[in-house]
Formats: sequence, structure tokens, C-alpha cells
Amino acid sequence: MYKQLSPDQLLQLADTFKLLGDPTRLAILTSCLEQEKTVSEIVALTGASQSLVSHHLRLLRSARLLKPRRAGRNIYYHAHDDHISCTLKDMIEHIQEDSQ
Repeated sequence: MYKQLSPDQLLQLADTFKLLGDPTRLAILTSCLEQEKTVSEIVALTGASQSLVSHHLRLLRSARLLKPRRAGRNIYYHAHDDHISCTLKDMIEHIQEDSQ
């Protein structure tokens, strides 16, 4: 059983769910679940402009949903941790259950 969340924690949780309410941000985040991706790979996968992807990446990084890794001139993005990956993968499985 979880302990009661503080008002600040509730606000942080609500803000996280608001971030996940945008289909482009969800597409970016889910594209980085299995393996890390560069910005150009994310742009190609989502079909969003580079400036829009960069804007969403900044928001997802600040919410600790994505983590960057620099290698030379490239920055690779992946899910911040297993909490994020597992939660999204569970929700994806839940959504896909209805379509089978």
C-alpha cells in the first residue's frame, strides 16, 4: 500500500500525466523505450519537425521521463529508468489487449 502523497507530489504526478497526454510526446517517449535514439531518428519515426521534437525532448527531460547520453556530436535519448519503461509497456499491453 502506498502512503498518501503530499500536495507537491500530487502536483508533480498530475504534471507528469499532463505531459503524457500529448500524442507527439508519447510517440517520442515510446520510441525510446527499447533502445536509445538520436534526435534525427526520433524526427523520422514521429514525423514531427526537428524543432518540435527538440521542444518536447526538453519537456520530457525536465520531467525525468527521458535521459540523454552524449556520444561525440550526437545525443541519444532513452527512457529515464525502469519505472518509466515498465509503466508505459504495461499500458501499451493493456491498450493492445482490446484489439486482439
